[in-house]
This record gives sequence, C-alpha cells and structure tokens, in this order.
Amino acid sequence: MPNPIQENSPFNVARIIIILGFFFVAYMLYNLTVSIYENYQIDTHIQTFQEKNSELESENLEKIESYQYYTSDMYVEKVAKQNLGLINPGEKVIVITEEDNNTILEAEYAESQTLAMRNSWSNPRKWLEFFLSENPFKY
Repeated sequence: MPNPIQENSPFNVARIIIILGFFFVAYMLYNLTVSIYENYQIDTHIQTFQEKNSELESENLEKIESYQYYTSDMYVEKVAKQNLGLINPGEKVIVITEEDNNTILEAEYAESQTLAMRNSWSNPRKWLEFFLSENPFKY
C-alpha cells in the first residue's frame, strides 16, 4: 500500500503543475499562431482590395477624361470638319492634288526598279559592284 505522505509529496505536485503549465503554454501558442494566420489572411485580402480599388479608380479617371473629351466643343468641331466638311469663318481649305503625288510615286517607282534590278544580280556581281563602282550603300 502506498504511503499517503508520498502521494502528496511536493515532487508529485510540482510535476503536475509543470505538466499543466506546459499544456497551458502550448494552448496559448496555438491560439497565437491561429490569430497571426488570420491577421495575415485579412492583410492579404485588404491588399488585393486596395489594388483592385486603385485599378478601378484609374479606369474611372480614364473614362471621365474620355467622356469630357468626347463631349467637348473641340471634338464636336473636329467631327463636323471631318465628316460634314464644315469650315469656321476665316479658315482656308488646302486641297492636295494628284499631280504632286505622281512625282513622288515616279521617284519611288524608279528607286524600286533599281533595287529590284540589284536583287536579281548574282552574288559575285554584287561584290564587284560594291568594291569597284559607285555604291549608294557606302557611307
């Protein structure tokens, strides 16, 4: 039969108190980690909502600017000039004729013909032309 003095000895009581303290500290650490994780999740949600909010705000500003542009007198005047051919008093209309465009087109055509002719040459002839004749590609 165990001795009742040994059952209630300070060693056994201290052991029980230490074990209970260990479980209490473990429970507190568990609650601390859970609360830290929940705070982390809340912070990430807040950050994503702030990013979405800034994106929507910039998109909203862009749409306001485009609305202001499309409702401005400047845009209405531009559309009237382009589509309806309206002219304000004091403005002059400059008409570009086809004759000016033909001279540019003829020069471009001649240049494209010479380039096509050079592309049809053989490789040795291209080298001879490069070294021995006047080459427009030299600097």
